[in-house]
Amino acid sequence: MKKLHNLSRRSFIRTAGLGAAGIGALTLTRDEVSAAPVDAASFSEPARVVPLAGTAEVIVCGAGPAGVTAAITAARVGAKVRLFEAHGALGGVWTSSLLGYLLDFNKPGFNQELVRRLRERDAIPPVGQDGLCYHPEEMKVLLEELCTAAGVKVQLHTRVAAAYREGRVLTTIVTESKSGRQAWRAPVFIDTTGDGDLGALADCEFEIGEAKDCPCQPMSMNVLLMVKDARALKEVLHEGPAAKNEADKLALLREIRRTGIEPSYGKPTLFRVRDNLLLVMMNHEYGVNATDAAAISAATMRARGELNQIVRGLRKLGGAWDGVQLIATPEQIGIRDGRRIRGRYIVTKDDVVTGARQDDAVVRPTFPVDIHAMTAEGNKTSPYGGRGVKVKPYDVPLRALIAKDVDGLMMAGRCISGDFIAHASYRVTGNSVAMGEAAGAVAAVAAQTKRAPHDVPWSEGQVAIEKARRQA
Repeated sequence: MKKLHNLSRRSFIRTAGLGAAGIGALTLTRDEVSAAPVDAASFSEPARVVPLAGTAEVIVCGAGPAGVTAAITAARVGAKVRLFEAHGALGGVWTSSLLGYLLDFNKPGFNQELVRRLRERDAIPPVGQDGLCYHPEEMKVLLEELCTAAGVKVQLHTRVAAAYREGRVLTTIVTESKSGRQAWRAPVFIDTTGDGDLGALADCEFEIGEAKDCPCQPMSMNVLLMVKDARALKEVLHEGPAAKNEADKLALLREIRRTGIEPSYGKPTLFRVRDNLLLVMMNHEYGVNATDAAAISAATMRARGELNQIVRGLRKLGGAWDGVQLIATPEQIGIRDGRRIRGRYIVTKDDVVTGARQDDAVVRPTFPVDIHAMTAEGNKTSPYGGRGVKVKPYDVPLRALIAKDVDGLMMAGRCISGDFIAHASYRVTGNSVAMGEAAGAVAAVAAQTKRAPHDVPWSEGQVAIEKARRQA
C-alpha cells in the first residue's frame, strides 16, 4: 500500500492487531531512521505507529458548502459518513471565511432546503432564492443541526495530512488534530477541501491558477460591521436599484477615499445581513498561492490590518459612519483559486461558451466568468471582469467529480476538474452545493454496493438524490 506524499523513501502500511471492535493500529514501516537531519535541507522522520481510529462508508474531507452537502446527502441515503473540517465550524467559506452572499443559488435540492431553513430563522431576506445575504452564525448552527439529524459523524479542528492507497485505490487517510495522528478507512472518499488537499496527497494530477507559476486570482477578506442606522447608508449599500448599475460600489469607494485610503479592491461592496449588521468586501491580496502557508499567513495579516484601518477611517468621517464598529474578521481569508484535481472529464472554456450539454450533468451553472484582477496594477483599471467570455448555461458532468488517477476518490466544489476560465464561473457556492449533493449520493451508492464511483451510473445517483431530498 503506497504512501503518497513525496517522501524520500516510499513506505507501506500494514494492519496491526485489530481488536474486537475492528479498531487497531497502522504501522508505517520503513528502513529504520533516526530523528536527525539527513542533510542541510531535509529531515528524516522516524517510523511511527498510527492508531486506526475508525472506519466509515464515505469519508468527506472539508466541511464547506460542498462538503456539508455531500455528507448530509450520503447519510440521508443511508451511508455511514464521517466529515472532517480543519476549522472550528461547519460551512467553510460561508462561515469561517464570512463570504456572506449566496450566488448562483437558484438550483433545486439542498440549495432550496438551505434557503428555506435559514428563512425560518430570519437569517436571510424574506424573498428570493439567489443573491442573498445570510447570517453566518445562524448558518453555523443550522449546518450542525442538519449533520446531527442525518447521523453524520463530525470532527472539527482536524486536517487531512496523508493519503494511502493500494494500487489505484485510495483506502486510508491520516489526519492531524489535538488527538495526534489518526488513521481512517473507507471505500469512498470525497475531497471538498476547496484547495484539493486530499487529491494532492493521493498523488492526483492537478492544476492551480492560470499557469504552472500560479498567476492566481486574488484572495479577499470580508468583515462584519455594525452601524447605528443602516438606512443612513442606503447610497452605499449593495441592495435595491443602485445594485443593478453598481452605483453603490462607486459611492462606497468615494467614501473610503475620503478617509485618505486607497483600498486594495477597486469595487468595494457593502451588504446588509440583518437590521444594522453589515458585511463588507473591500480587500484584495494579489499573487498568493493557496498552497503556500507562509504567504497566506502574510496575506491574512495584511488584509486584517487594511480593513481595520479603513473602518477606523470611516468612523472618523462621522455622519452616517459615526460609531461604525468592526464586529468580526474571519479565521480563514477567502480563496478563489486553489488546486483543480484532474478528473475523468475537464470542464473547459469551450463548454462555457457553447453551453455544453452532458448526459451525466449534475449541475447547470449560469454565473458569469468572474476573474478578479490578478495584480494591484490591473485592479486600477478593471477590478474584475470576464475577459470577453460570454456564458451560456452549461453542464458540469459527474465525470468531472471523479478523480482520473485514483479510484475511490471524488471531488466537489471548486477543486473539481476544470480549466481556469470555467472554474471562474462554476466556483460559486450554489454550484458547489449541487456538486456536493451529487458526489454524496454517488459515493453512498458506490460504498453500499461495493463499486467504485466511476462504475455507478448517474441514473442511480439521481435516484439516491431523490431519496435524500424526501428526508429534507
